[in-house]
Amino acid sequence: MTVPEIMIELQSHGNESIKKVLLKHGIKEPFFGVKIEHLKTIRKKIKTDYRLALDLYATGNADAMYLAGLIAEDDKMTKADLQTWADQATSNNISEYTVPWVAAGSKYGFELAMEWINVPEEHIAATGWSTLSNLVALKPDDELDIQSLRLLLDRVTNTIHQAANRVKYTMNAFVISVGTYVAALTDNAIATAGQIGGVTVDANGTDCKVPDAAGYIIKIQNMGAPVKKKKKVKC
Repeated sequence: MTVPEIMIELQSHGNESIKKVLLKHGIKEPFFGVKIEHLKTIRKKIKTDYRLALDLYATGNADAMYLAGLIAEDDKMTKADLQTWADQATSNNISEYTVPWVAAGSKYGFELAMEWINVPEEHIAATGWSTLSNLVALKPDDELDIQSLRLLLDRVTNTIHQAANRVKYTMNAFVISVGTYVAALTDNAIATAGQIGGVTVDANGTDCKVPDAAGYIIKIQNMGAPVKKKKKVKC
């Protein structure tokens, strides 16, 4: 499929009701409001395609950008590709899901995440924390920099309540991910969650709530069985 063919198909499956909901959830124009299930149908036809993913993302259409992440060949993405994607990811679903998924599957995930969390732009910093969350869920613990993750938990403790709105949300998610997937840091993550307490995020009038990090991690731990790493994060 070509980009023009895909854009025509996306437009034909646009839904105004879905679009209204997504606008409240931080998705920015232009986009058609295509259900993710239909994006996955298109992905099945394409499978993966590095060049097509880049071209779809470059349209700036949030539906096409999300699809780009689904078909991206993560290991072929260059550092420059990923930086461009992070810069252009102004919609919450792209900055907090699409780009982090692809970055975590690339050769540059940790390196870029550590750069992004220091950037003043809210959407890029949020991308960085989300990338870290995906990395700890995917990579075996012996491939992770445990000391750096421990220091990042300390950073969350000291800065989360002064952070920008979406950065707070993704920092909280990072604590949950570390506590759930990194056995050596579960206690540290629970302690961090206890220190930060409740995290308040402006949900723009939606019913979305910030998960209680300590309660979530402890609930997972109480299930007994060790938590397995994810085989993939894209969904």
